[in-house]
Order: sequence, then C-alpha cells, then structure tokens
Amino acid sequence: MRNNTLKLRKGALFYKVRGSYLPATWQGWLTYVPFTGFLVTVLVEAIRTQNSVSDMVYMIFPQWVAAAVVMTWLAARKS
Repeated sequence: MRNNTLKLRKGALFYKVRGSYLPATWQGWLTYVPFTGFLVTVLVEAIRTQNSVSDMVYMIFPQWVAAAVVMTWLAARKS
C-alpha cells in the first residue's frame, strides 16, 4: 500500500500539487483566503460595473493574472 502522506519542509506554508500550490498550514490559509476573496471581488465588480463581456474580460484578466503570479511566487517560496 502506498503512503500518501506529504512531506513538508520545515516552515512550509504550502505544498505542491500537480503544478499548483495548496495551503498546508493555517498561515497558508490566512494567505490563500484573501487571495480568493480578491478574485471574487474583482469578478463581482466587473459584472456590476461593466456593460459588455469584453469590458469585463479587460477588467478581470490583468488583475487575475497579476494576483495569480504573486500568489504562485509566494507559494513557491514558502513550500
């Protein structure tokens, strides 16, 4: 039987799962929850304020990409 426990390095907040990162500790969740809240807030504001789908994409895309880059960089350094 295979052992599915993850080995985390000391002080790691995230663990790598297939090219992405998931929180491994409460500190990781404390970072991850505001990140997802930001993504949802941007989506809701885009839907509420923009008149067309293309305007929504132009508002959402750069902010989501920037947030994802920062979160991935942080998770990579803390995993």
